[in-house]
Amino acid sequence: MTIDAFLAKHQLDVNYQSFAQKWFNPLVHAIFEHHKSAEKPLYVGINGCQGSGKSTLADYLAMCLHEDYALQVVVCSLDDFYLPAESRQQLARTVHPLLSTRGVPGTHDVTLLEQVLLHCQQSTTLTPLANPRFDKASDNPFPRHQWPQITLPVDVVLFEGWCWGVRSQDSEALATPVNTLEQNKDTSGDWRRFVNTQLLHHYEPLYALMDLWVMLKAPSFDAVAQWREQQEAKLRASISSDKGTKVMSPEQVLQFIQHFQRLTEHGLKTLPAYCDWVYELDYNRDIHTLSGKLAGD
Repeated sequence: MTIDAFLAKHQLDVNYQSFAQKWFNPLVHAIFEHHKSAEKPLYVGINGCQGSGKSTLADYLAMCLHEDYALQVVVCSLDDFYLPAESRQQLARTVHPLLSTRGVPGTHDVTLLEQVLLHCQQSTTLTPLANPRFDKASDNPFPRHQWPQITLPVDVVLFEGWCWGVRSQDSEALATPVNTLEQNKDTSGDWRRFVNTQLLHHYEPLYALMDLWVMLKAPSFDAVAQWREQQEAKLRASISSDKGTKVMSPEQVLQFIQHFQRLTEHGLKTLPAYCDWVYELDYNRDIHTLSGKLAGD
């Protein structure tokens, strides 16, 4: 993919090219150097709250690693592993009504997620595997025949997600609601305890597969509403309007993001300590500081 095609795909202006060259090209080179010394595919976890640009970053890294270093790269998004709407409705009936809404830990197919991650470690296999794709407009996975096949052997796996890398909270932190959603619709705390348990037992064990961690750190949760609405506006503009779509209005976005507030704020406080590269963003999503354990290497 050329840079022009990349900019067009992500609806970016030409200024993104110089921005990415300044901030992200050193990361591309660092990933390549770490890959050279690894005896297995290199796994890179990318965390960023909704609308922070993590999927764009993952695609940019993949493009550069392939074009500049001829590496075979697989890009995975946590958003592509959401359970179908009917499965989430079943969780809503049996566990808690809030689980009908996709987003939090417990609403993903973690069995498939682990299968894909482990598949990428293989050099050859007789059984092909596809990389899932989720259609947010219909709120269901795309048909399996539309999922791209994973070509082996894989050199680098880039896995991005809004809560990817975030650790579970202790019971005391769960006691107090963080917003009106939790206060009014999770009065018993059953939903947030379920989410926390899922994170602890099914997501955190997979973090051990990651060799390097990158974070796009928002200035605060207040920025998420603005960024998430911009993201949804792009989605509204990219699809035809019909009764089958599930695109949200601005008011629905404000309600929707409350599902993510607890873990987003927890991640902003705790995750930087685990990360190798931390890009600190301002409210315009411009990077003003680079820190982390390996930043500057």
